[in-house]
Amino acid sequence: MADVLPYKPRTGEIPTDPGVYRFRDAEGRVLYVGKAKNLRQRLSNYFAPLRSLHERTRRMVTTAASVEWTVVATDVESLQLEYMWIKQFDPPFNVRYKDDKSYPFMAITLADEAPRVIVTRNHKIRGAKYFGPYPKVWAVHETIDLMIKAFPIRTCSDASYRRAMQTGRPCFPGQIGKCGGPCSMTCTIEEHRAMVDDFVAFMSGGDERFTHDLTKRMLAASAAMDYEAAARYRDKLAAIEAVLGKSALVLPADENADLFGIAEDELSAAVQHFVIRGGRVRGVRSLTLDKELDISGGDLVDQVLQRVYGDSDDVPRRVIVPVLPDDASEMEQWLRERRGRKVSLAVAHRGLRADFMRTATLNAQQALLRHKTRRTSDYVARTQALTDLQEALGMSEAPLRIECYDISHLSGTNVVASMVVFEDGLPRKDQYRSFNIPETTDDTDSMYQVLMRRLARVDEAQNHGAASTDGVAEPVEASKKPRFAYRPQLLIVDGGQPQVHAAERALRDSGRTDIALCGIAKRLEEIWLPGDDFPVILPRTSEALYLVQRLRDEAHRFAITHQRRRRRRDITTVLSEIPGLGAARIKGLLKHFGSVAALRGASPEQIAEVSGIGPTLAATIHSHLGRERTGASG
Repeated sequence: MADVLPYKPRTGEIPTDPGVYRFRDAEGRVLYVGKAKNLRQRLSNYFAPLRSLHERTRRMVTTAASVEWTVVATDVESLQLEYMWIKQFDPPFNVRYKDDKSYPFMAITLADEAPRVIVTRNHKIRGAKYFGPYPKVWAVHETIDLMIKAFPIRTCSDASYRRAMQTGRPCFPGQIGKCGGPCSMTCTIEEHRAMVDDFVAFMSGGDERFTHDLTKRMLAASAAMDYEAAARYRDKLAAIEAVLGKSALVLPADENADLFGIAEDELSAAVQHFVIRGGRVRGVRSLTLDKELDISGGDLVDQVLQRVYGDSDDVPRRVIVPVLPDDASEMEQWLRERRGRKVSLAVAHRGLRADFMRTATLNAQQALLRHKTRRTSDYVARTQALTDLQEALGMSEAPLRIECYDISHLSGTNVVASMVVFEDGLPRKDQYRSFNIPETTDDTDSMYQVLMRRLARVDEAQNHGAASTDGVAEPVEASKKPRFAYRPQLLIVDGGQPQVHAAERALRDSGRTDIALCGIAKRLEEIWLPGDDFPVILPRTSEALYLVQRLRDEAHRFAITHQRRRRRRDITTVLSEIPGLGAARIKGLLKHFGSVAALRGASPEQIAEVSGIGPTLAATIHSHLGRERTGASG
């Protein structure tokens, strides 16, 4: 492959103005749309030597056959044009949104003679005022049922309204107390409009005014012994408090904001969008997206805001994001044009906003995990994943049993390994194994030791998982079940070429030629095969890549869990058994040496340097840890 793309424009041809660029393939299809404050500077990044490009960027520019650009007057115009072209061409290498379902909204049809409140997924009702989105339809209905007790506005259909106004007979919802419009014959059109205005004002965040006003009226009616009116005000106040109880106050009462929590990995991202009005969460929306190119956190925020506000004028006074995009000032101006008033784009560094951002980010992390897990739990997706993996790795059969290995340590100490097992694309947690590695030189040596220990057990019928006696690797809590002897069709190691070479050596030394092997390098999600100089790049949308990611993440999680458990056991068990050592002295020792492993290597004189540890106690500690180390190795 040539290192210079044939369609690369001359540097002097590319202007230094702001603008929008498009990469096209040989058939003219738009592959990618981007914007830049300086087109020459941005495009030069794509035409750098191919070997220096991110793998997915390299795939995009080599798929393309041409690049074109459009110069605009301002950075804001480039943002607007980028949004329009992404929407028009739906380029495959731009961010791809996976959650395309429409969320339910509460809408008030303000353009009607007698506005009504409805539940809808239609965002284009003329003159309607929207609130939400809500996660479920029932949540909207529940809110409306509570709200019409305090603000009895119309809920009946247009047909029922016209029939009632023509006949003079209340609509059916009005007869059962579910509609408070003029069709119920309880108020005039003007009075109903005033209630609609109050309904909209309350939902927009005017909580305090209504609660104070109703409380004042209730007390006044009670003082005047108008107990029926006082009871009505009491019921309305209870309805308002019920609505507020469903939506806890998370920010100051005058805060109108949208807050975005984002969690991402190399290929996907999940967004939690919290709609906050009057300091309360009025709606929640979840977006999941796939990333094709390697984009920064700021670029991702830029794309998300374009997606959310591109066709909407419901922009709040403040938009809170985890990181500011590079064109933050232009984005603020773009949002301001949609709102008609000033909009502040901010990062939450401290206080309530930072606390709530952490909550939103945690929700996004859980949503990302669900998104990835859902794909591997679906039968069709699992079947496709195994087939794709078989083809990508050149295997003769689909890998129905896959084992993945990861090494974990703490600054070279407490080295452990994990083995996780997936059968038919699903985790078999009863067959997971953890390994302690007493002595090792580096991660590749650790990987070799663990796989030698594991491969020695393949095809054995008895005593599977027994504790190691050769000092190589010691499986922890190994099961007596013969399933440990099952032959995997595929071994996956967490890492690139060095780890794959170590695993290949273990397979060769064990005489196993019937087991496939690959490694996954986390930085670019590359799949490395033994003996290959270049990695296998699975497509971004590949089910196989999601399966391999899931295996790698599960192996990493399991290794970290075991290492932490082992470290706690070292600290709480080993040191607490030494006579004369209490909690304060143990804390002082660990603070001084950093770990039990470092303490084991210290001399009595070095131990005695710790405050509160005398020569006699230091000798006792050194002797006890020496016996404990000898016992462990034997």
